[in-house]
Amino acid sequence: MPPCGQPPHPPPQTWQHGGVTAATHSTLFPQVPGGSPYSAPPSGADAVLEGLDPEQREVATALHGPVCVLAGAGTGKTRAITHRIAYGVRAGILQPSSVLAVTFTNRAAGEMRGRLRQLGAAGVQARTFHSAALRQLQYFWPKAVGGSLPRIVDRKIQIVADAAAASRIRLDRNELRDVTAEIEWSKVTQTVPADYAAAAVKAGREAPRDPAEIAQLYATYEDLKRDRAVIDFEDVLLLTVGILQDRHDIADEVRAQYQHFVVDEYQDVSPLQQRLLELWLGDRDNLCVVGDASQTIYSFTGATPDHLLDFRNRHPGATVVKLVRDYRSSPQVVHLANGLLAQARGRAADHRLELVSQRDPGPEPVYTEYADEPAEAEGAARRIRDLLAGGMPAAEIAILFRTNSQSEIYEQALADAGVPYQLRGAERFFDRPEVRKAGIALRGAARFGANDSLLDGAVDLPSQVRAVLSGEGWTPTPPAGSGAVRERWESLAALVNLAQDFAGAQPDATLADLVAELDERANAQHAPTVQGVTLASLHSAKGLEWDVVFLVGIAEGMMPITYAKTDEQIEEERRLLYVGVTRARERLHLSWALSRSPGGRASRRPSRFLDGLRPGSAGTAGRATGGGAGGIERGFSTAGTTVAPRRTSRTPARCRVCGRTLSDAGEMKLMRCDGCPSDMDEGLYERLREWRAVQAHRSGQPAFCVFTDRTLIAIAEAMPGDERELARIPGVGVRKLNRYGADVLAICAGRDGGGEDGED
Repeated sequence: MPPCGQPPHPPPQTWQHGGVTAATHSTLFPQVPGGSPYSAPPSGADAVLEGLDPEQREVATALHGPVCVLAGAGTGKTRAITHRIAYGVRAGILQPSSVLAVTFTNRAAGEMRGRLRQLGAAGVQARTFHSAALRQLQYFWPKAVGGSLPRIVDRKIQIVADAAAASRIRLDRNELRDVTAEIEWSKVTQTVPADYAAAAVKAGREAPRDPAEIAQLYATYEDLKRDRAVIDFEDVLLLTVGILQDRHDIADEVRAQYQHFVVDEYQDVSPLQQRLLELWLGDRDNLCVVGDASQTIYSFTGATPDHLLDFRNRHPGATVVKLVRDYRSSPQVVHLANGLLAQARGRAADHRLELVSQRDPGPEPVYTEYADEPAEAEGAARRIRDLLAGGMPAAEIAILFRTNSQSEIYEQALADAGVPYQLRGAERFFDRPEVRKAGIALRGAARFGANDSLLDGAVDLPSQVRAVLSGEGWTPTPPAGSGAVRERWESLAALVNLAQDFAGAQPDATLADLVAELDERANAQHAPTVQGVTLASLHSAKGLEWDVVFLVGIAEGMMPITYAKTDEQIEEERRLLYVGVTRARERLHLSWALSRSPGGRASRRPSRFLDGLRPGSAGTAGRATGGGAGGIERGFSTAGTTVAPRRTSRTPARCRVCGRTLSDAGEMKLMRCDGCPSDMDEGLYERLREWRAVQAHRSGQPAFCVFTDRTLIAIAEAMPGDERELARIPGVGVRKLNRYGADVLAICAGRDGGGEDGED
């Protein structure tokens, strides 16, 4: 196999196909009901359109000019765009090699390639932004720069640690992670070190350290990479953009190859990815974008829905298609999802889509209040145990939470109830040691075939796999209890089940065919189904769905999270809950606890997002918007009107020592110039730091999410005596005042901060 991006010899091929193996059939992609992954593709172009609803059909047949697809959750967007590409190819309008479909995960790209093969449109390039850019960068680097492409570092955090050491800045583990995230955000927003502080303030980011320190660490990090001749993940995009901008001959070569573009999850595009897309396009407009502003939940990584919402401004003649027929969720689930968005505010809310369920009615969502978090976890485990006893497969149930730190209590509750589970977002399936060892064993057995004594008496593929994996620890019955032994067995059992499904779909399949299938799945990071309840954060659940979903911890301080301060951050939290709700097909359970631990202060209340939606609660009535209905809008000559954000006037902040007007965010928090003398009570500052460390540990969040160092210094200088004085300190805010005010004032008064329930 030639290296990625290099043309194989012989015969010579063009750069865009270098290193790509031939497409093979796969069982890893979802099928239409009653369909088979090995059935013949549609008989012709018109047959590709069969089974599409009117809006999906419009997407599939709108093959010229710019097209914007606004697709709500569960409305079949992937089906629409893959049928669009396949229809164009089968009708002879699009050449497969001229199409580049871009998405955000290897799994989504693999699913797209699989669906296109099933539709008779093999040869279309479906890749992530980074994969497509890396292929181009590897090929063109010798021509544009000379020599070999520098090595890509797997983990940048070590270089950030080295940068901190070189800068004589001490970072603990959490700060190291947070500073690394700030560097990543800076790069995808095309922010250079010198501009970091101003850009962070403008974006409303609360930096984990002084912005000047982060800027210094960022600059040193870049210097170290240059000295070591390495690049990072973000550099792949930055360098590709640089080459396409500077070398018009190379840009022309790329544009001559790719003439038609499709971008999925367009609401998650960063400024850097948008710039790369513009360079790929040049002055052409054969672009189809698909997204949903109401599912924008990654703004902390630089993603912004503005590119989606401004699409008609940039392309006045665009065709806009709205998909609102929800094929995933019951009317009851869809009603709750619509209700959440009906109360939203902001630009994304102004373009919300009102879903219309296409499924039969199901049960109403269940709302449950518990005294404390252990009771909440035990309650969910009991309900899940009852569902399993009633015949519900464990793999069709999920528990979704706001932060990964919440998983431990649910892992324990499920283990105590004897319920198998899998933790999503932890170690990837194909990276697990037992899975790697099983793959080696299966590959060896496939190579030796009948000469392998393990296969004696194994007459078909499933029995061969069971025989091989029995040597790796698989047994017909699962081990008792939970823990590492049970988790290893679950991984091997998933491979056994996959072999049975694979053989059922392809009766003549050999062990070598299965090994090839596993390799393809590993490349796409598409793990086989593990028969266990899924535990996942709301962010990692994006793009997935289950019959039954438990949304837990839906209380103020967790949903919205306590460090969400601005209106934009609060609205993103609402969208995150919307994503969680729309993961459920049939049944939805929402719960919250009044206290963190048994006997703790029962001070929590259900999330404000449920006001007016859960039974017995009062709240703001939903408002109608102009973006709710589905349909098609063709070729507007003028862009739609958007509501500009209201601006509020502010009195200039002045130094309380010298009176100078302050502009630096850090100085504004202290209400004094950095050079002016501090009257901070050192003992009070240390007591506040100790209290903050306890709060951060209890909540599982970085310390700066409680209060930043600057805010603690400001408190120690001001020594507030009541809530009004504390509220005047920048960085406190209403939510933190309600959450931590009593503790902080007690510490300032010389008493113990309390905080017995340590809630977040």
